[in-house]
Amino acid sequence: MQDESFDYKKAGVNIEAGDALVERIKKIIGRNFRQGVLTEVGGFAGFFQPEWRSYREPVLAAAADGVGTKLKIAVMMDKHDTVGIDLVAMCVNDLLVQGADPLFFLDYLAVGKLNVDQAAEIISGIAEGCRQAGCALLGGETAEMPGFYPPGEYDLAGFAVGIAEKERILSGKEIVPGDIVIGLASSGLHSNGYSLVRKVLFEHASLDPFAVCSPLEGTLGEELLKPTVIYVPLVLPLLQQYPLKGLAHITGGGLELNLVRILPHGTKAVLKKESWEVPPIFKLLQERGNIQEEEMYRTFNMGIGMAMVVPAEIAAAILDRVREKGWQAWFIGAIEDNREKEAAVIIR
Repeated sequence: MQDESFDYKKAGVNIEAGDALVERIKKIIGRNFRQGVLTEVGGFAGFFQPEWRSYREPVLAAAADGVGTKLKIAVMMDKHDTVGIDLVAMCVNDLLVQGADPLFFLDYLAVGKLNVDQAAEIISGIAEGCRQAGCALLGGETAEMPGFYPPGEYDLAGFAVGIAEKERILSGKEIVPGDIVIGLASSGLHSNGYSLVRKVLFEHASLDPFAVCSPLEGTLGEELLKPTVIYVPLVLPLLQQYPLKGLAHITGGGLELNLVRILPHGTKAVLKKESWEVPPIFKLLQERGNIQEEEMYRTFNMGIGMAMVVPAEIAAAILDRVREKGWQAWFIGAIEDNREKEAAVIIR
C-alpha cells in the first residue's frame, strides 16, 4: 500500500486562508490613522518615518501587552470586535503615562485553526483602537498553530512604539506633598482580573453571560466585554497644555500597586474611596465572590482607569478641562509627606 502523501493543509495550516485574511486586513485598515507609514500591510516588515524635526531631542518608547483571559469571554460570547481595542489600549496607555505619543502598533494573533471571519473581526477592533489612539496599524502576524490552541480559541498580543521629547519624559520625580490626584473613569474591568472574574461569576455563581444581571444594565457578557478606555485623545493634549507631574495607568494591582510606581521616596498618596463612583460590576463581583474589600482594590481598577498627579494651583482648571471634553473624572486624593519612608498609596 502506497504511503499517504502529506502537505501543510493536512497538518492543519491553511495558507490560502491566511492570504485571504491579509486581503481582508488591507480593506479593514484602509487609509492609515497617522502620517509616516511607508509600506502596505503584507510585507516582511513595516516602515514608519517619524516627524523628527518636531522634536529637539526625540526618544522612542515601546510597550508590549496582551488581553489576558478576557479572551475567554469573547469566545464564550462569540463576539470578537472589542478585544482588539483592549489590546491597543493596554499598550498605548502605558506609553502615554510616560509622556509618549503613540506612533505605530503591531499585533500578534495565534489560533489553533484560522477562521477568517473571526480573525477579521478581531483585527477590526485593533484598527478601531489605533484610530482612537491616533497611531498607525503598521502590520502584524497571524500564526496558525494546530494542536496548540483548542478549536475557536486564540491568543492576542501586541506592541506599540511612541515618541517623546527627552526633557519631557514623565517619571513622577517632581511630585511633592500638596499635589492633587485626579482620577479618570474606567469603563469597567478593562483587561485585568478576569481569572478571578471567571472563577467567581461562572464557576462559583454559575451566572449566565447572556442574561441581564442586576445591578447591570445590559447582559453580563456585554459588561465583561466593555473595551478598555484609550486615554490618548484626552491626556496627550493635556500634557501639551499643563505641567502634569505624573500619570499612572491603573491595571492589575489596582490603584495601590500602580500609582505607587510613580511616587518619589518619602511621599504617599492618600485616596478617599467615597470621592468617585465605583461601577456596578465591581459590587456584583464582591458580593458574589465574598471578596474582601482590600483584595478588590489590589486586583481591580475599581472605576479609575488612569490617575493624574497635578499641582494643586491648577488642579481645578485641569478637572474642568477634562469634564468640558465630556470625560468623567474626580479629585480622588492628595500627595502627603511620608517622613523619608518608601512611597505608599493609602486608600481610606
